[in-house]
Amino acid sequence: MSFTVAIVGRPNVGKSTLFNRLVGKRLAIVDDTPGVTRDRREGEGRIADISFTIIDTAGLEDATDQSLEARMREQTERAIDDADVALMLIDARAGVTPLDAHFAKWIRRKNVPVILLANKCEGRAGSAGLAEAYGLGIGEPVAISSEHGEGIGELYDALEPFAAEHAVADDDEDFPEEGGPLSLAIVGRPNVGKSTLVNRLLGEDRMLTGPEAGITRDSIASAWQYEGRDIKLVDTAGLRRKARVTEKVEGLSTSDSIRAIKYAEVVVLVLDSADMLEKQDLTIARRVVDEGRVLILAVNKWDLVKDQKEAMGRLTDRLQTSLPQVRGIPVVTLSAKTGKGTQYLLPAVLETHELWNRRISTGALNRWLDLILEHHPPPLTKGKRIKLRYMTQAKTRPPTFVVFASRPEGLPESYSRYLVNALRDDFKLAGIPIRLHTKKGANPYANKK
Repeated sequence: MSFTVAIVGRPNVGKSTLFNRLVGKRLAIVDDTPGVTRDRREGEGRIADISFTIIDTAGLEDATDQSLEARMREQTERAIDDADVALMLIDARAGVTPLDAHFAKWIRRKNVPVILLANKCEGRAGSAGLAEAYGLGIGEPVAISSEHGEGIGELYDALEPFAAEHAVADDDEDFPEEGGPLSLAIVGRPNVGKSTLVNRLLGEDRMLTGPEAGITRDSIASAWQYEGRDIKLVDTAGLRRKARVTEKVEGLSTSDSIRAIKYAEVVVLVLDSADMLEKQDLTIARRVVDEGRVLILAVNKWDLVKDQKEAMGRLTDRLQTSLPQVRGIPVVTLSAKTGKGTQYLLPAVLETHELWNRRISTGALNRWLDLILEHHPPPLTKGKRIKLRYMTQAKTRPPTFVVFASRPEGLPESYSRYLVNALRDDFKLAGIPIRLHTKKGANPYANKK
């Protein structure tokens, strides 16, 4: 059984850099700009033989009103409440600041053990700050360098007692479920209600929300269960047009969101009911389809729509003209704020995910191909008929089919689209991307004299 470690400290002391160091990969966005991290992010950390759950938090701000900084602080307090031990970072090169002293006093009142880390101690530049850290009253500071990996051995020694306290026999460990959790990413333009929807599904204020656009910066994954099914729910930063992305941090956030799409199995594209499927929505949808992922449309703020029948008609027409390559995309109308309609989202996700994993037997495919060729054979090219000899399914996720033809290079794109649409209709594969490849069939007489 692992234990939980929360990293806390004022802004820009290197918390996310240490988080990435301990999880062994770049999960959190790191930049010199203070306040990049806003939501708390969890990962699986490891130092040698010690494993633990590590939580990266937003920089501590002395704010208790309704501002964004105050809401960020509330998220950090929840992380500390969930932790078995807290790592408080200070910037040794900057020395102990009044804000460090203020939060040291604050964290001493919390019912959680604290390990004080003096970061940026590579070389001698942090020596003075390391000496000042003793005056915070949190115990002996551990000198580290998150960026260069120095002092991790000393951090191991500090964490070892907590690892021993939570250690259990190997035969008591739970074995992970075969296949792993379903990876579900929530994407969309800024301020359409993605984080509010995630909080509604999780049943807690896990993500930072508010009227400000662009609050979410990292792609934050949360472990969740729906009717016994393990799900990895990923909230992402809002995706804007490239021309509008001018700040470095937003560019990093955009890259993080795109990476989340690539590694997801199902992607829920959240639309604002006041402006459905505008150009940027379609750009995101096409990217999801091009990646071969399951696409679900969630129309948020549906309770604010006056003429719902007319609005749904407009959305349907837009889908038929702008996304014909994935006919039958599931559309769920809901209100993330009130929860109305959210109960229909996960059933649609699981049903479409099952289609995405569906495999069709080779026999069924070739009987189907014979019927297709009988009713609508390929057109003549250069005066010759292209023969489609055989068909098989190469893989799932998404369903990918291979047709062996006499002259695959001559098969018109329009006929390939016809085959894909017929596959979708006849085998009930509505709403998922389908791949169709053509290959030249082997000539049994090619190597014979």
